[in-house]
Amino acid sequence: MFSANDQIIECVPNFSEGRDPVIIEAIANSIKQVPDVKLMHIDIGFDANRTVFTFAGKPGAVAEAAYNCILTASELIDMQKHKGEHPRMGACDVFPLIPLHNITMDEVVDLSKVLGKRIGDAGIPVYLYEHSASTLQRKDLTYLRKGEYEEIKNKILLEEWSPDYGPREFNSRFGMMALGARNFLLAYNINLKTTDVSIAKQIAKQVRIFREKNDDSYESNLFQHVKAIGWVMQEFNCAQVSTNITDIDASPITEVFSSINKLAAEIDIETDGSELIGLIPERALTNTSMSVDEAIDYLGLNAVDKFDKNERIIEYNLGVK
Repeated sequence: MFSANDQIIECVPNFSEGRDPVIIEAIANSIKQVPDVKLMHIDIGFDANRTVFTFAGKPGAVAEAAYNCILTASELIDMQKHKGEHPRMGACDVFPLIPLHNITMDEVVDLSKVLGKRIGDAGIPVYLYEHSASTLQRKDLTYLRKGEYEEIKNKILLEEWSPDYGPREFNSRFGMMALGARNFLLAYNINLKTTDVSIAKQIAKQVRIFREKNDDSYESNLFQHVKAIGWVMQEFNCAQVSTNITDIDASPITEVFSSINKLAAEIDIETDGSELIGLIPERALTNTSMSVDEAIDYLGLNAVDKFDKNERIIEYNLGVK
């Protein structure tokens, strides 16, 4: 499908629907119908009420598929009725564009702005984030999500919350969305042998404490690029420390697992493998001298669901090295 000379962008949009298979299939079909795009993975979270799609393709095709799936979500998802474990602010909550092959971050930023205007013209408030952000604060997704969907009706009236694209008014059905170019981010959850959410939250707080110390210690350096919250996933019958790893080289996934495992052991809690949301680049599994298979086994990625490396590792899935 793709050649070694093609420019390829990866997209990992998050939609606020994880329970209605008809809506999830409609979003998937809106992506698959675009030539020069491959839908690589769909990760459905029932308790989070959220689905993460992973697709990749040539820049123009990616922009078309992105527009299609966001508009499909705007027609089928009503945020006034949405409830779920995961923080959220819109029907399509966040739409990252990631340079994957033969394309620069600046080129992807330019594409995000063209796409953002088109989405905004369709009546959806769009906020640029990460490398595309128009202000320093808006680089941070946590800042944009503050107050979640319920607070949009108040904050969108403030000058500082004027969207980058789209109307400065509350879209009660859709909410608002973040769109931008960014580096690889791993959404990665560690399973605890307990259903007590307070324990998961306690461990996540420890991660944040180490990060905020910023004292050049091992844990502080490791967790500089790790965001963590605690929740319970009823479908897996366990609490999880849910993380976003924003720099896969500075914070290797195997070391993040080891350190959170240690934090759990300090309060007499065992871990039970882990869960990767979406796909992962090969180097993220091999950057601490483990082989791919050794890392999969060490992380326990098959603990709660089957981990097929030919589907879940980006390069294997696309057939592009």
